[in-house]
Amino acid sequence: MDTISNMSDLGVASSRVSGITENSSVIKPSRRQFLKTSTAAAGVLALGISAPIATRRAMADTAAGESSLIDIWLTIDKNDQVTVAIANSEMGQGVYTSMAMLVAEELEVDWNSVHAAAAPAAPAYKNLMFGMQATGGSTSIRWAYDPLRAVGAGAREMLIQAAADQWGVPAIECKAANATVTHAASNRSLRYGELVDVASKMSPPTDVKLKTPEQWSILGTSAKRLDTPLKVNGTAEFGIDVQVPDMHIATVMACPTFGGKLKSVDEAPALAVKGVKKVLKLDDAVIVVADAYWPAKKGLAALSPEWDRGANAGRNNESYRAELLAAIENEAPVAHDQGDTVAALTAASEVVEALYEVPHLAHATMEPMNATALITEDGAEVWAPTQGPGIIQRVAAGVLQIAPEQVKVNTTFLGGGFGRRFEMDFIVQTLLAAKMMGGPVKLIWSREEDMKHDFYRPASVSAFKAVLNDEGYPTAWHNRIACPSIMSRVFPNSVKDGIDGQSVEAANELPYAIEHQRVEYKITETGVPVGFWRAVGNSQNAWFVQSFVDELAAKAGIDPYAYQMKLLEGHPRHQAVLKAAVEASAWSERSASKPLGLAVQKSFGSYCAMVVELEPDVKSRLKIRHISAAIDCGIALNPDTVVAQIESSIVYGLTAAYYGEIDIEDGAVKQSNFPNYPMLKLEQMPAIDVAIVNSGEAVGGIGEPGLPPLAPALTNAVFFATGDRVRRLPLVKAGYSV
Repeated sequence: MDTISNMSDLGVASSRVSGITENSSVIKPSRRQFLKTSTAAAGVLALGISAPIATRRAMADTAAGESSLIDIWLTIDKNDQVTVAIANSEMGQGVYTSMAMLVAEELEVDWNSVHAAAAPAAPAYKNLMFGMQATGGSTSIRWAYDPLRAVGAGAREMLIQAAADQWGVPAIECKAANATVTHAASNRSLRYGELVDVASKMSPPTDVKLKTPEQWSILGTSAKRLDTPLKVNGTAEFGIDVQVPDMHIATVMACPTFGGKLKSVDEAPALAVKGVKKVLKLDDAVIVVADAYWPAKKGLAALSPEWDRGANAGRNNESYRAELLAAIENEAPVAHDQGDTVAALTAASEVVEALYEVPHLAHATMEPMNATALITEDGAEVWAPTQGPGIIQRVAAGVLQIAPEQVKVNTTFLGGGFGRRFEMDFIVQTLLAAKMMGGPVKLIWSREEDMKHDFYRPASVSAFKAVLNDEGYPTAWHNRIACPSIMSRVFPNSVKDGIDGQSVEAANELPYAIEHQRVEYKITETGVPVGFWRAVGNSQNAWFVQSFVDELAAKAGIDPYAYQMKLLEGHPRHQAVLKAAVEASAWSERSASKPLGLAVQKSFGSYCAMVVELEPDVKSRLKIRHISAAIDCGIALNPDTVVAQIESSIVYGLTAAYYGEIDIEDGAVKQSNFPNYPMLKLEQMPAIDVAIVNSGEAVGGIGEPGLPPLAPALTNAVFFATGDRVRRLPLVKAGYSV
């Protein structure tokens, strides 16, 4: 990582990293690449799906011993216990369960015998859609769907062959079920545990036959989650729970303004606090290290750092907004061009126009940023609730000037991620603190630090122009977007010709039957750090687009459902989820006493539609009566998880739509905690129905697709109820009581 590897003085180093240089190309492996490694280790059958790498570490302890290969994805011991390595981070979205289900289905085992263990950081465990070991973009199941099923099928075939060889019969005559291989003709059977020694000495098959959905017994069912018992009985380890011998606890205060620096600090007041061991100075922050969190926090509060507030001092929300509004006035790089939109607009006698705006949003994860690090002569070990264990290896290697394989990363459970834990700032701070202390350090951000030093969802403005035909349907569509670019900081090589694809997703290449379409995008950097936020560009652009479509339907005097279905001709999956959501709602009774709004959006390979029904007295208090949602994620591998993630997206989306806004004054964030950055309350949660539309198409994502249609369905219902078009979020700033 260039930013880190060039740091000359790691004792006074920047903690806000600004680039991740790692291959992010999409990899499409053949099935023959999936099964490459097997080994006999203490009576364990262990299988991997990628070629061995030079440096190997253990995956996890199993009941029979420790595996010796770092690229092991599956182990089966002599007690028939199955352990699946989970390369993606479990942050509540259910990958510990869903990824293990992929293996267990093909392996033919009892679900109760399946365990999950976090995989170590290693290239072998990279997300094949990212080209790195990271979790995001609702890709976990999409990339793992074939590889992990192939692992289970490969182990099954090896165990069958081991039994057949022992019995001297053709493998085709044997069958595997419930962790047992049987030969019906001779009435013989052997448990998997009795076969692992023989099977582990065999070469894995180079190709396997996978089961069809009609043959599934685990996939497609609401299998019990593997992480829930751990979270209920308290044995689940989150980053903030990590305990390491001789560990110090630290907390941090960064310069209040973005890009500011530390000028000086008098350490004495902190060192006077009992339990405080040291005050560490970074170029933009102060860290206090102590015996426990409370003395560290108390010591930090005693300090009065002098800051160089930098170029952003004096900036505020209105100055950022003015920059975005100015950017939207001029032509910008073209992200999509179809037909001749400019000519169509010029020739039109009437053009419908609208301008929409959204503010910066924080991630507000329940568990604040934290990590633990230990640095020795042999390398470093990091314990972290992270979405990017592979990225940590590279970042730590740059900070410490060691090889990536010298960095061991232990990925804990995450108390919320939403894109925030893809970032490396809190990891860098922890590494620097551990290096300076010469021993293990756990760094815990306060909630206030977490809120004031996030990588926020970009503030964005979106301007529309449209021409309607005599029937009221658009023949020309022009959309210009201005917002900061996330990818320019994180993956700058992905920004081509001024277009950040993340910034225009959901706005680019619309599914609508519109002859002339033009989408422009202006990168408008404001100095506010921005990052991936749940659903990324879809979260704001779906609100922009779906709101404007609703405007056009109202202008034409056409029912929004009929309007959408007409525009979506030729896109049956969009139509199917929209139809399912509408049929589950009270749309046919839509009236002043039943105000409803709808929206539909494809994102992350899935299609989701929502219908929001409000209580009628919207102006005195905006209250949602019911939400009908429909999701087509191709195949619902665990229906309960699918429903839970749609519900989760609704909670997160309602919080943003109702309240979400980061206020900046004199270059610093005003919000500090949940009292002034409120969350949705239990009493505000509406009744929700989720219809699953199993199209049988390729498996899509599920952690994020439920968020984009929520806000537009809500504000479209507000328009129907009041006649007021909400063009600037959040709703509380638009005058609505929620």
